[in-house]
Amino acid sequence: MALIVQKYGGSSVGTLDRIHHVADRVIKTKQQGHDVVIVVSAMYGETDRLIQLASAVSQDYDPREYDVLISTGEQISMALLSMALNAKSYPARSFTGSQIGIHTDNTHTKARIREVKTEIIQRELQQGRIVVIAGFQGINEHGDITTLGRGGSDTTAVAIAAALKAQECQIYTDVDGVYTTDPHLLPEARLLSQISFEEMLEMASLGAKVLQMRSVELASKHGMPIRVLSTFSDGLGTLVTFEDKIMDKRLVAGIAFSREEAIVSLSGLPRQTGVEGHILDKVSQANIEIDMIAQSAAAQDTLDFTFTVHRREHPKALKIVEELANELGALSVKTNSKVAKLSLVGIGMRSHAGVASTMFKALGKAGIPIQMITTSEIKISVVIDEAHLEQSVKVVHQAFELDKPRTISGKQIYIE
Repeated sequence: MALIVQKYGGSSVGTLDRIHHVADRVIKTKQQGHDVVIVVSAMYGETDRLIQLASAVSQDYDPREYDVLISTGEQISMALLSMALNAKSYPARSFTGSQIGIHTDNTHTKARIREVKTEIIQRELQQGRIVVIAGFQGINEHGDITTLGRGGSDTTAVAIAAALKAQECQIYTDVDGVYTTDPHLLPEARLLSQISFEEMLEMASLGAKVLQMRSVELASKHGMPIRVLSTFSDGLGTLVTFEDKIMDKRLVAGIAFSREEAIVSLSGLPRQTGVEGHILDKVSQANIEIDMIAQSAAAQDTLDFTFTVHRREHPKALKIVEELANELGALSVKTNSKVAKLSLVGIGMRSHAGVASTMFKALGKAGIPIQMITTSEIKISVVIDEAHLEQSVKVVHQAFELDKPRTISGKQIYIE
């Protein structure tokens, strides 16, 4: 008898009707002869409501108490789903992360899982019960409730699946699986039957919101296949697995994008050994995460140093850079807080040339200027004006014919 771990997100359990619908899906899996462990998120909007309550009480709340508060959303979902299953004559029992034994580090609001105990889960499964577990939470060495950060229920599900050596971890959402790009932006986007862990990691880190990045990292580390499925429609979804198990080999998996980008640049910076490290150190001391970095030689033995940050960090980063400009004698500070990042991801890039030229030609033909470029083994990212984002996604998607099933065959690898 195979064990399946299923996770249902907030939209899947957002109403009582949807909770009954989820219960029916779980029962169907049970009827197929599987043992079933369920991980649930809070009902849609519940976590936001709890966060608003915390902020209304105090803007300087204790992170420990904050975790105690927001962990209650998942407890509501787990109890209601267990009640629904029991009402349908399928024995179920619910547990919090601390009851099961999901042990984390001591970092409140963004804890990392260290260990998952399986004794209680195994005992309940042996007695024929469906086990329903609150996602997004655990317990630290001091016995305090901790939470895993936004999307943490994905990580909970993968960690439990790995600990139990499940057949696969199924993540149920409000989409059919992983698409070549956001189908809300581009209706021609195609559902992928499979995607590698590495590609999914890049897609998640670059703005795709289907899976939490940490859950993909954990799945890759433990070799746990993830299947992304829709709660509201039938289908095989998208299997996230190892590269050597991908049947549909292709050059490019998809396009990820982020609207929340900002550029900050120091122009006319005197060339000094170590100046780049000094700039980045000052920015990182303010806990600002830098994404893309570019440096270029300018006139009269000077250089321009440019980087991108998340748009919410832009005012803070700009203030630091303006202070650095005075300190280092830069000629000017330039900035643009209305940019977007477009990224092309695919394991086929490792061994095939022409990807960058195809992408840049498509953007150039559409008259879309590229402001910054960065590459890795399986990724090419560009920064463009936010106003051009939708058109950019469309022309690049068309250039690589991502709306059609596409495989790498011989040397026919990209479209001119």
